[in-house]
Amino acid sequence: MIYAVGSRVRFINTGYEGVVTEILGGDMLSVLLDDGDEIPAFEEDLMRIEDYRASLRNKPPIKAKVVKGKVEKTPEKPEIPEFGSQYAILKSLGIQLGFEALYKADGLIAAFKVYLINDLQYDALYAFNFLLGTQSRLKLNGKLPATSYIELGEIPFDYLNDSPTVELECWQVTTQGSGKQQHKKLKLKAKQFFKKIKTAPLLNIPVYHYVIFESLEPPQSSEDDLKTYTRQHNKPNYSLSDLRRYDTNSVTALANFDPELDLHIENLTNNWEKMSNAEILRLQLRTFDTYLAKAIEIGVPNVFIIHGLGKGRLRDEIASRLIRHPQVETFKNEYHPRYGYGATEIIL
Repeated sequence: MIYAVGSRVRFINTGYEGVVTEILGGDMLSVLLDDGDEIPAFEEDLMRIEDYRASLRNKPPIKAKVVKGKVEKTPEKPEIPEFGSQYAILKSLGIQLGFEALYKADGLIAAFKVYLINDLQYDALYAFNFLLGTQSRLKLNGKLPATSYIELGEIPFDYLNDSPTVELECWQVTTQGSGKQQHKKLKLKAKQFFKKIKTAPLLNIPVYHYVIFESLEPPQSSEDDLKTYTRQHNKPNYSLSDLRRYDTNSVTALANFDPELDLHIENLTNNWEKMSNAEILRLQLRTFDTYLAKAIEIGVPNVFIIHGLGKGRLRDEIASRLIRHPQVETFKNEYHPRYGYGATEIIL
């Protein structure tokens, strides 16, 4: 029988299952067992998992005489509420990626089903990108609830030959808003990939498994307020040679520019009580757009936008603009002792 790297097999005598990782020669293979151990094996001691399942289907049923016994009525048991995975209660791994092998009839892997798993106790936002070279092959974003998983799609087995890249960004979601953005770039290499098989939390099936973020919780902050934080972290990152690119008026404007914009409506107009919610939002966004354009024009390195909490509509509208803005390097909505998640820092 012919085997190939990636074939899923079963040991005839012991019933152990695993994946072929290397052809050793001399009718021997290297097999990575589901429990994580990798061992050599003779081909004659193995059978492909599809052949094993087919043998079970073709096995003649056992005939037996059924004798009906006396059926006694038993009291109905009370319904037992469903509980989350015991794994999640004991120890969370974090935000994870799982690749489930999809097999062809000949026992070879045809593709992988990709899962994003969150066994943390809070919701997360995510942006996922699977690339071959610089070309995106699978790109998605959305919300991943606490202790849940989603299916992102399928990728062909052959993609592993080109050492693809996975990019994942995640933010924690709390009642105060979204937390600090975390980014991870992962290079998939076939040799290491096939050694990472594990029964995935929540999925409860064997997958090729990666822990991407162990936690999305923000670090502890110092007791200074946002004004102090701004002065400490908004140090200009330009040199004298950079300033020579600007004329005298631009340098003066840069020195006098306030790196903090408060969008609370009472700071923008005196007639806000007569305005509808839609009118208030339009004025706030118009003020924000004007302010950001000015900051970019004069070369401000980073600014803070105070939007408050509320229902998060203003924060989300600002975030949607920043995601698409070509001159915004990144932005973050980190926790602060004074403002909580009520301010967003923009890096230009």
